[in-house]
Amino acid sequence: MPDRDQEISMLRHELEMLMSERQSILRIVGAAAALIACLDSKRLPVGAIEAADVVATSINCLSEETLQDALNAVHAEIEDNVSAA
Repeated sequence: MPDRDQEISMLRHELEMLMSERQSILRIVGAAAALIACLDSKRLPVGAIEAADVVATSINCLSEETLQDALNAVHAEIEDNVSAA
């Protein structure tokens, strides 16, 4: 049974590392989402617009739950400031 205990310990350690990495990634994504939401694309250089578009497109591919987890990780809320035209 020592091998089984060692396997369980290794798996537990790996899971803890993955969960820690997930939290780091969620903080990065949350901060990026909050930043993108605040940008005024009319005032950005073309290169920055292209980079922001890549980030925004990637964020939009996330599930609603994952995006909410990311925003919660940085204590951010993205408000829908779309005005009626």
